[in-house]
Amino acid sequence: MSDNQYPQPVPPAFLFDLDGTLIDSVYQHVIAWRTALVEMNIDLSVWRIHRRIGMSGGLFVSALMRETGVELTPEQVRQVQRAHAREYLKQHDSVRPLPGASELLHTLTDRGIKWAIATSGRRETAGAALALLGLPEDTPMITRDLVRHAKPDPDLFMAAAYRLDVDPRSAMVVGDSVWDLLAARRAGALGVGVLCGGYGREELERAGAYRVYSDPGDMLVRLDELGVRGGAVLDL
Repeated sequence: MSDNQYPQPVPPAFLFDLDGTLIDSVYQHVIAWRTALVEMNIDLSVWRIHRRIGMSGGLFVSALMRETGVELTPEQVRQVQRAHAREYLKQHDSVRPLPGASELLHTLTDRGIKWAIATSGRRETAGAALALLGLPEDTPMITRDLVRHAKPDPDLFMAAAYRLDVDPRSAMVVGDSVWDLLAARRAGALGVGVLCGGYGREELERAGAYRVYSDPGDMLVRLDELGVRGGAVLDL
């Protein structure tokens, strides 16, 4: 039987987290959450806030209430979320793409590889990232507003795969936090970690990452490790 009689493998699709994965915005979110919490007289160390970045805002506040013993009403939770969005947008001018992020996405497009963005942020705060990355407004991006549950639930990645018309089990999720990788496992996708959001290699691997890269630029030069053909890779 000749090689061309075998079923041809489906090219991988990539589902990207946004904050800390494609744009350098984790610490702006941390400071925005801290400011929002201080307005509610909740004083929390920034490292504790950082460990929850990547969750949805609702889960984030619930987790912090559990850790601090502070009780907030549903309206107060919404108030904190609104304050976070306001404070983050104040800092948005300081947000930059992570090294190699734009080049990675454009390379995948040039090679015919499907990809989408799936973020726990709402469109209000996440939408401006498209211009930073040099992407059009119709870029496939699933935000918190579009799904019932955010990370660590798999809804965002399932919806992103659906948007691309691919099976999530044939996709790879790229994220910087354990919440991304837990959601990837629940969606049945392979997890790829990046270190540029502040989590360590061992943490990401324990959460399910089968490859870990420094940043999108590092991933770009090693795309062959993820089954993406093209460029100067030799296949002898």
